[in-house]
Amino acid sequence: MDRICKAFSGVQVLSDVGFDLYSGEVHVLAGENGAGKSTLIKILGGVYDDFTGQINLGPEPVRFKSVNEAFAKGISIIHQELSLVGPMSVAENIFLGREKTRGMLLDKTSMAKQAHKRLVSLGLDIDVSRPVADFPLGTQQMIEICKALALDCRIIVMDEPTSALTEPEVEKLFGIIEKLKNQGCGIIYITHKMEEIYRLADRITVLRDGRHIATAAAAGLDKEKLIQWMVGRELNQQFPRHLAKTGEVRLEVRNFCIRDSSRKGRHKVDNVSFRVRAGEILGIAGLAGSGRSQLLGGIFGTYGKSVTGRIKIDGKQFRPVCPKKAVKAGIALLTNDRKENGLVMEMNIVQNTTLASLSGFSPGGWLRPKSETAAAAKQAQSLQLKAASLDQPVESLSGGNQQKVVIAKWIQTNPAILLLDEPTRGVDVGAKHEIYQLMNAWSQKGIAIVLITSEMPELLAMSDRIIVMHRGRITAEFSRESATQEKILAAAMGEKVPA
Repeated sequence: MDRICKAFSGVQVLSDVGFDLYSGEVHVLAGENGAGKSTLIKILGGVYDDFTGQINLGPEPVRFKSVNEAFAKGISIIHQELSLVGPMSVAENIFLGREKTRGMLLDKTSMAKQAHKRLVSLGLDIDVSRPVADFPLGTQQMIEICKALALDCRIIVMDEPTSALTEPEVEKLFGIIEKLKNQGCGIIYITHKMEEIYRLADRITVLRDGRHIATAAAAGLDKEKLIQWMVGRELNQQFPRHLAKTGEVRLEVRNFCIRDSSRKGRHKVDNVSFRVRAGEILGIAGLAGSGRSQLLGGIFGTYGKSVTGRIKIDGKQFRPVCPKKAVKAGIALLTNDRKENGLVMEMNIVQNTTLASLSGFSPGGWLRPKSETAAAAKQAQSLQLKAASLDQPVESLSGGNQQKVVIAKWIQTNPAILLLDEPTRGVDVGAKHEIYQLMNAWSQKGIAIVLITSEMPELLAMSDRIIVMHRGRITAEFSRESATQEKILAAAMGEKVPA
């Protein structure tokens, strides 16, 4: 790809960007959110055809006008945002757009057999006749990966493929990447996780503000230099946790249970009890299926009357019957899937920012757009949101900037309790640093924070205490000083571990 330029509504997002890829290599494309990475690969994959510059596959110049044209030339993209159709079966999703037929009829048996075989090769043995929506986010991510690999392409782009995967699933994916390399595939890999960059990359290319900054062999590039290329400045400390002075118990959860409607007599969350003090960050660790996200959803009122147990906020009883009452009681929940239940993608930045606090902008039932815009502008400035205009639909923003809009929405409600489920998923190293600083500021203001993150260094560094869940139950609790990766993983697998 040579001298690639692309603009949206007069705003230049790529300027003379060059990128190349060899057979049998992993070339990591790095940079902050909004650097232009996703735009560049969408040009390669035929999503955008209104660009200037040149693309060559070997000696052949190409210009794709559709995704299908890119597929036909052997290019497959695993996008950061899942492209699955929830009500359709797993097998139907994997073969979507290239269905197998017998005469005029779909050959569902053949599709099911091949889909199951490919998923098993990824270490996922599931019922491929069930709708995709029945499965958790991590499983859906593996289905998305299988869908792309089923095309047998020679160029595979992976955009944050491990964002929703557990450690064992990540290891399986890395094994597949090694096999693909040995088969001569070229892989473009986008990630914000430093450990992944240095484990997988043969070469690294950095974009910043839509421009090519540098390309270098991974083996000779130290982490500090890479971060400086990405953010344009040095970051003195990756995890700047400043311990706040904790106050009284802000959130108390006792004997909390969530019934599993799909399995009679079973619970998604089973007899969980914990406390969080004002100014404290409580980390929750666990593998997929541990019940972590369901626990936060239950506290927020997502499961309505399916919950039992007691919750107190600042010593007062609270019944989590619906999210509206939770917000009114001072609880905010940042979910792990901003596209599905964090944002209204077609609405603009202002509308999304004020979505959870509309009553404050509509005295007497009349909405005040000027007040909305002023509040959104203030949040955008404090979060260093990168956008051409606050009227921009959030679907046009980069993943990291979308995440900042979700954060803005909840901070606008002035919460006393922040439930954060994967707050830095799909966010670059610079934006992660900013979110950590915000967490410090929130805790110093006395906000109680409950943090779920699948990134172990983040969990260990930012948590004051850590509880570990396995199959809906708490199996261990560790202080900041006693917590280690080994202890947490052992407890997450159900083993008894001393505190």
